[in-house]
Amino acid sequence: MTEIRPRFRTVDGLSIRYAESEGPRDRSALLLSPWPESLYSYDAIWSKLAEHAHLVAVDLPGFGMSELREELLSPRAMGGFVVRLADAFGLDRPHVVGPDIGTAAALFAVVDHPDRFRSLVVGTGGVAVPITLGSPLKDWVLTDDLAPYRAMGPKDVVKVAIGTIQGYELPDIVREDYLACYWGQRFVDQLPYVRAYPAELPILSDLLPGITTPLQILAGRNDPVVPLENAEYLHARVPGSKLDAIDAGHFAWEEAADEYADVITAWWRAN
Repeated sequence: MTEIRPRFRTVDGLSIRYAESEGPRDRSALLLSPWPESLYSYDAIWSKLAEHAHLVAVDLPGFGMSELREELLSPRAMGGFVVRLADAFGLDRPHVVGPDIGTAAALFAVVDHPDRFRSLVVGTGGVAVPITLGSPLKDWVLTDDLAPYRAMGPKDVVKVAIGTIQGYELPDIVREDYLACYWGQRFVDQLPYVRAYPAELPILSDLLPGITTPLQILAGRNDPVVPLENAEYLHARVPGSKLDAIDAGHFAWEEAADEYADVITAWWRAN
């Protein structure tokens, strides 16, 4: 039985799905859900993280079960919304955990608001320039023809993605939630976010050396979707950043849940 209990609240006029822990209140953490999953992606590590911080996990606008707003579907715009999320939940300098699509958004957030967050944990998200991505994400980012994706059933996309998870059997409630999050054309409607990478990642790259927020980079060593070169690229450009590559593929928070949580909690204790 999962400890995650999703609810909804309005943030900046949007219906945002979130879950909150009963953990200690002396420090807080804002958890951004990856794509094409949801805030249930933290199910395997929730209880361990909740021992160390008060957790607020969110589905970013347009993802999971949160309402979509087209102008937020780019990393920099989403970074601004991450700040508004922290404000809306009354989180005073929280840690941020932003795997996958949360990586670029969280980095833009601290570029534009350098004192707002206590630290970042990011990784498994595209940052390298030139773009260095594997299948199928590279096709989603660079293709000129979205017709094949419009023709696919939305659940087919999710089934393909979560079918690559190695060594972890998704609980039924988690699997069903992932599938329920991508009804109709919702997957295609989300594609503009990653299709903004060619325009926005070069901008982010130029800004990386100025990041002063403590940064932990956490990635799967065997990630075929967002190769480790992305984490290494980020580590080489952000002064004082820390890189941990663990024995996992893309969905490291599920495939190597204990090690993933251990890295995060050790980072929180140090920061």
